[in-house]
Amino acid sequence: MKKSASTSQKIVIKIGASLLTGGRTTIVAENLERLVRLVAGCYRDGRKVILVTSGAVASGLEVLGFKRRPTLLSELQAAAAAGQNILMQAYASEFAKHGLKCAQILITREDFHDRQRYLNARSTINTLLHHGVIPVINENDAVSTEEIKFGDNDTLSARVAAAVEADGLLILTDIDGLYDYFDIKSGARKGLIKEVSAITPEIEKKACGTDKDSCIGGMSTKIAAARIATNAGVPVILANGLKDDLKISFNPSSFHDDCDGTRFPVVNFVGSKKHWIGFEAEVKGRVIVDDGAKAALTAKGCSLLAPGVKGVEGDFKAGQVVDICDLKGLCFARGKVNFSSTELNETKQKKAKKEVVHRDDLAILD
Repeated sequence: MKKSASTSQKIVIKIGASLLTGGRTTIVAENLERLVRLVAGCYRDGRKVILVTSGAVASGLEVLGFKRRPTLLSELQAAAAAGQNILMQAYASEFAKHGLKCAQILITREDFHDRQRYLNARSTINTLLHHGVIPVINENDAVSTEEIKFGDNDTLSARVAAAVEADGLLILTDIDGLYDYFDIKSGARKGLIKEVSAITPEIEKKACGTDKDSCIGGMSTKIAAARIATNAGVPVILANGLKDDLKISFNPSSFHDDCDGTRFPVVNFVGSKKHWIGFEAEVKGRVIVDDGAKAALTAKGCSLLAPGVKGVEGDFKAGQVVDICDLKGLCFARGKVNFSSTELNETKQKKAKKEVVHRDDLAILD
């Protein structure tokens, strides 16, 4: 990978199963060698690299004798359990050829829901980087039911990038980026989009799923990941991991037509704490507010006061995160409440002008 004039100091690189397997049910050694060589090149350029990788399930399919990705949850978990060790051994062997060390970190969705576990994960990653070790992160698919059914490593990579406040997220795939037109069955494509200034419904319509046997997700999960990362202040590049010499830049001033991939610049940076509230914290209930309160929160950046609360749903405690919805049911914000659901109902009835959610603990959603 060619080094730009504005080398990012800390980047997250996401490698999908399709790159490792070439669409098959086993990892192709040549593909792994190429991708590790790319990561090692970033490291030599002075970047601190965090690797988020798929491939555990694909690595375990052959061990269990599967010709196709199974659908039963127990079989998926067994494949992940059998394959994770194989995957990490392969990475450790390849990185050693470049004089590099790596460490495995397995993460579940719950590690992001809990604020302390979220901060602990960030601390572990940063400590490994400080000691010159490349963190290799994957979902803990062998034990996490929800992660296998709904998770994907595109989203995980965005969450990791946000947690460590990375300078950039590079999502590697087997095509050059986001296209204006792409047919998943034939592979026909045209109109590579070099930069996405805003993730609009039109952009989302250009995304598609995947029909490869060894992986899940597709362009739609990459668009969703880009939204999460850019809202957290992390620019994203979607590029072709099959290229030996990628040219990328996360700095707007050095991004040009010769750069590879599709770039998603930072548009609406909300900060690390508000990102956690808006995207990572487990939501425990809902607070319904009137139109005046909605306008004060979204347009004026005010705190939420009790008089604006019209309804309380769910059973939550003070300090937990809730959805904040308008009278039509649209959830437009999330916040950490200062009262339990019981206390809030009592406060609402008394019409006391107490602060329900401080503006510093409030995240406005797109």
